[in-house]
Amino acid sequence: MDIHTLFDDKSDLYAKSRPQYPQELYEWLSGICPSNKSVWDVGCGNGQASVDLIRFFESVQSTDVSPSQIKNAPSINGITFSVQQAERTNFASQSFDAICVAQALHWFDYEAFWPEVFRVLKPEGVFCAWGYCWPHVSPKIDALLASSFLSVIRPYWPEQNKLLWDGYVDVPFPFKTRIATPQISLTMHLSIEQFFAYLHSWSATRRCVDMQGNAFFNASFNQISSVWGAAESRQISMDLVLIAGKNAS
Repeated sequence: MDIHTLFDDKSDLYAKSRPQYPQELYEWLSGICPSNKSVWDVGCGNGQASVDLIRFFESVQSTDVSPSQIKNAPSINGITFSVQQAERTNFASQSFDAICVAQALHWFDYEAFWPEVFRVLKPEGVFCAWGYCWPHVSPKIDALLASSFLSVIRPYWPEQNKLLWDGYVDVPFPFKTRIATPQISLTMHLSIEQFFAYLHSWSATRRCVDMQGNAFFNASFNQISSVWGAAESRQISMDLVLIAGKNAS
């Protein structure tokens, strides 16, 4: 399986339904960088992190291997989107004050990626990666989601996702200086329709629908809608993983 194609399919849905990261994250990141001139957003997708990074850095270089994802990225002054592999770019050495990876570190070839990171990162520059895992709504809804949805799509997840679910503890992290990270919450308010649009954007969901049809998806929606409540939207919280290091001499 070519994992790059997972994010070509339905990239427009991906763009509309993915959560935005907390502003607290960017404030913390910009505060620990030696300079806020330049940042590389690696595996940027269609720019969820890039559109916020430009508020804290003078310029953002955003790369992804998926042409479809880049096609769905917004046009914003200061952000340059390009189709490039994370492991080999056309950037000059020591180009960036910071390198960020949002929801993508588990996809890379680490033997090739880390040398490229150290090549383009400035001395004392900061590397930061983050990702989110499972959504939480309420104990009752979480239980229904697990039984009617998560258990059905589980066989269709690529094995790389487990690296994120385990908090990136099994990802080789070659920075001698590791930076302590704050506890940051990721929350969003969604209607049930928006929530299921988000669930549908998962690659495992789409693969399961392709193989089994959408009956399970509709059944889960009906079960959860019966206990969702009268509120148009509900708060969704996400488990957030955050790791960082400094390119110290």
